[in-house]
Amino acid sequence: MARAVTGTSGRWAMLAVLCASLLLVAMDATILNVALPSLIDDLQPSAVQQLWIIDIYGLVLGGLLVTTAAVGDRFGRRKLFLIGFVLFGVASVVAATAGTSAQLIAGRVLLGVGGAMVMPSTLSLIRNIFTDAHEQALAIGIWAAVAGAGAAIGPLVGGLLVERYGWSAAFWVNVPVVVVTVVAGLWLLPEFKDAGEHALDVLSAVLSVAGIIALAWGIKHVAKGRPTAADLLVLAAGIGLLAWFARRQLRLADPLLDVRLFRNRPFTAAALVTLMAMLAAGAALFLVSLWLQYVHGYSPFEAGLRTLPTALAMLGSSLLTPTLMHRIGVRACMAIGLAGLVAGFTLLALAPQPTSYAYIAVFLVTLGFSDGLAVTTAAAVLVSAVPAERAGQAGAVSETSYELGVGLGVALLGSVHAAAYAAHMAGAPARAAESIGGAKEYAESLPTAARAAEATGLLERSRDAFDSALATTSYVSIGITAAVLVLVVWMVPGSFRTTGSAH
Repeated sequence: MARAVTGTSGRWAMLAVLCASLLLVAMDATILNVALPSLIDDLQPSAVQQLWIIDIYGLVLGGLLVTTAAVGDRFGRRKLFLIGFVLFGVASVVAATAGTSAQLIAGRVLLGVGGAMVMPSTLSLIRNIFTDAHEQALAIGIWAAVAGAGAAIGPLVGGLLVERYGWSAAFWVNVPVVVVTVVAGLWLLPEFKDAGEHALDVLSAVLSVAGIIALAWGIKHVAKGRPTAADLLVLAAGIGLLAWFARRQLRLADPLLDVRLFRNRPFTAAALVTLMAMLAAGAALFLVSLWLQYVHGYSPFEAGLRTLPTALAMLGSSLLTPTLMHRIGVRACMAIGLAGLVAGFTLLALAPQPTSYAYIAVFLVTLGFSDGLAVTTAAAVLVSAVPAERAGQAGAVSETSYELGVGLGVALLGSVHAAAYAAHMAGAPARAAESIGGAKEYAESLPTAARAAEATGLLERSRDAFDSALATTSYVSIGITAAVLVLVVWMVPGSFRTTGSAH
């Protein structure tokens, strides 16, 4: 430890530094949602490249979290945090200056690497800085609020920047925040690491990274329908690598991740809640952002402004969660959060078509409040399950679940939506049947004489198809969240409480 943590004001100043970095990393998971139309116009990415531009960040970040958390536990969480955030700034410049889709995807990969170094460090540093149970619970609530609000306000900030300065501004905005936060972190943050000498098991790290990325890649491609033999092979390889990883951890005296933690049913339930809640919410925010721009014709900033109810609701519920956990318990908090998600997606699935923004607004508030309640409770459970010197493991599990949830949500449910959209557009020109953005581009490419009749009908049909596909995707989300709700009620005892104290 570089220096002792002293003074209440000092602890909250440290939290402010951590939250500033977390805000940027969380925003980058969704900030391109509203920038996608202008980015498509500029770089002309294919449909596959569009999905990779959006979700490669979360998949890379999720794949690296277990390894980077272990590095932080062994060599210093402050050091990992600062190096990762510097890399995040460099990657932002790479993405902002992209002239091709390939360079932008490469920039997003580097952003994922930097984010993977930052995110588990924030939660593990909170675990070490705040040793008082009440303060720790409040700090985790603030942390979760910032993480959730960052993902929710990403479209708003992205919309404002894209509308005024172009899509590259969504990345340039990171640079000054990185500089200020790194300087403040050098001054304020203490160093924490495991007191013992522990070597990093390289094979475990390789298995973890390769397994998670292969699993995510395989699920993404299988979800698109008509999977190839290569798709199934990659999916099987991911499952096999992670099984090998888990078996190796059980034999190591100093595992990269103590998989025995998953024998604790509340711990496993908390990881599952985070994964599935963010899977449904991440996909919903992505699709609603496209709906606002393509179906209703809002500008990027106007679309981002209309997603703000999610951020406000998530902020409120995350801050309220510590009090609710104390009064009604962990199981009730997670169950209420998941039940709220089921209710929200049911509203969206049953909304009359064409869907109005009034239904979307109610859905976004329900989504934000319910997701904040469930994910904040889950984070508190995960943090309380590990000793302070291995807090990085809790951060790794929490953030891996969070980021993989967002990434897989866009990939999996985005593919479900695309398939449902294409089915409703059967018989339309191939470009128009691929996506609603493709329908708009095709209509605009028609000769002026044909545009009035053919284009109007095609665009109307594409909007109806998008609405219908959104309802189909909502039914899938209902099934996912309802299944997790049943598991939570079964796995978490009603009397279970988090302590927030060191073990």
